[in-house]
Amino acid sequence: MAKYSKHAGEKVEKAMHEKKRGELKSGSGKKVTSRKQAIAIGLSEAREEGAKVPKKSSPKKGGKKPGPKKGSKKA
Repeated sequence: MAKYSKHAGEKVEKAMHEKKRGELKSGSGKKVTSRKQAIAIGLSEAREEGAKVPKKSSPKKGGKKPGPKKGSKKA
């Protein structure tokens, strides 16, 4: 499992409290209502301050890799 520093946990906790009080705002200035968005903001702030936070996970690409077509050989 990923390891987060204590400072990162404190930042997330602070962001969650702000969200609960209705004081947390996103970059566009809108009020944050999503729990996940509050966590992301807390981690982002911790990352900016140099706290130990694992890298952002990139979306996994699914599906098969294209291979040779079957039955396309010409005699």
